[in-house]
Amino acid sequence: MRLPGYRSGMTTGQSIQKVVVETTAETERTMRTQKVPVNVYETSGALVVIAPLPAVTADDVTIDLRPGTLRFYAHLRSSGPRDYLVHEWEYGGYEREIEVPTSYGAGIEATLMNGQLAIRVLRGEGHEALTTKPNTV
Repeated sequence: MRLPGYRSGMTTGQSIQKVVVETTAETERTMRTQKVPVNVYETSGALVVIAPLPAVTADDVTIDLRPGTLRFYAHLRSSGPRDYLVHEWEYGGYEREIEVPTSYGAGIEATLMNGQLAIRVLRGEGHEALTTKPNTV
């Protein structure tokens, strides 16, 4: 079998990996990010945001907190060449931005477990931008 991008001297495993990496980069460059649904609620000490992020790892996810705004996104994990019968979502390429009340922003804590991202925006005014990655439990 000859794969797109195959070069002499490469093993089949190397050529398959190269094709997957190239296909993933091209898909991420041209795809529309997937808007993530969220549940948001208040506790006594934080604004809590819960979002589904299937098929990504904590290293793929970035969380940015700016005064008045929380944004999180995950890069595309993998997009190898496949002949889908149904193709309704990608393995990443997620993004969401939500408004944060001014009474929150003192800090952020986040975890990613079983495909669910949980972000706690701590109560108290925030005056500087913060960026973090979620922990895994």
